[in-house]
Amino acid sequence: MQGARQTGKTFILKEFGQNEYESVVYCNFEENPGLDQFFQRDLNPERILAELSIYMNLEIHPGADLVVFDEIQVSNRALNSLKYFAEQRTDVHIAAAGSLLGVKLSAPGSFPVGKVNFLHLYPMTFLEFLDAMGESRYRKLLENVDVLVPLAEAFHSHLIDLLRCYYFAGGMPEAVKHFAETGHGRETREIQEEIIKSYVLDFAKHTPAVDIPKLTRIWDSIPKHLARENKKFIFSAVKKGARGRAYENALTWLEDAGLIHRANAAETGKHPLKHYADIGCFKVYALDVGLLGAMARSPVELLAQGERLFNEYEGAFVENYVAQQLVSHFQQQLYYWRSKGGKAELDFFFEFAGQICPLEVKAGINPKSKSLKSYDLQFQPARLMRTNLLNFKKDGKICNLPLYAVSLLPRFI
Repeated sequence: MQGARQTGKTFILKEFGQNEYESVVYCNFEENPGLDQFFQRDLNPERILAELSIYMNLEIHPGADLVVFDEIQVSNRALNSLKYFAEQRTDVHIAAAGSLLGVKLSAPGSFPVGKVNFLHLYPMTFLEFLDAMGESRYRKLLENVDVLVPLAEAFHSHLIDLLRCYYFAGGMPEAVKHFAETGHGRETREIQEEIIKSYVLDFAKHTPAVDIPKLTRIWDSIPKHLARENKKFIFSAVKKGARGRAYENALTWLEDAGLIHRANAAETGKHPLKHYADIGCFKVYALDVGLLGAMARSPVELLAQGERLFNEYEGAFVENYVAQQLVSHFQQQLYYWRSKGGKAELDFFFEFAGQICPLEVKAGINPKSKSLKSYDLQFQPARLMRTNLLNFKKDGKICNLPLYAVSLLPRFI
């Protein structure tokens, strides 16, 4: 299981093991570095199991126990051993997790491919946030929407209020739990700041010393880039005179670690988008909208100021929120459309069910868009998708989804 630190990987694996198995054999390679020694001699599953049983003073029962290798990226040999367990001991059920597993797997020869199923855990989506807030009735309401007919105004208004809370609290489980239980904004922000500190500590702990300043500069620059009108990532805004070649490795590390999402520009609506993307022109989003607010030091008081939060920083929270939901629900690379000459631009552009889907994002209730019309004139798609604070609505080929319902996009494409 991959995913950024503090997204809940350990909790989910332990909960799964306790519910589905007789017991959980939990091995954390970061907390207990001594575990690595049992994988150094060879990768024989029989010997490894026998020695782990002695070391941990418990018997491992194949099929009845779930063996969890947590923070497995710390031990490259343990990571490679998964292949041999899959080939030689299919009766031993192993689940592995790592907060920097994506970084480890990107290294050449770090993992024998083809024997392990991967799951990626993201911060909680808005629908999951509704469950955490005790508002599962609204999740069910949204999941049953199958036509673009406005919701009752009372439902719509309440969902907008809950969306504003999500923009502040975000989807990191610990922050959401505290906010749901107490409603205390300042304490929730303190939790978010601690999570951000843990990420910065990872820079120092897991990267070459020469890359640490670059990682820190890119990470710190995300709110500044998203506050720009066009939100395009510019290396010279990270450091005066900086060039992409010098910072690309640091940017890729953050991406592999799951801390950022990159959206490349594309000028044409043809399959596959990655072949038509401009890899030198892109935007960078934080993994979580709540953490973005903490990074930008947005005032906690914004939570109580109606729609101001939606419009803050040129709508940065709104666009980051949509990027976060798209990645979580569709698990694919993000793109945005930019016309030739750059006169028109749409916020997101992605492939689904054999179609190229343009999506316009607006922070408020203004439905007018020259860019959406420009895209329509050039490509004549069957549907044009738009998301904002307006209710569900269909206007010709334009399908309007409220921001709180962006996860429903596949239903209307």
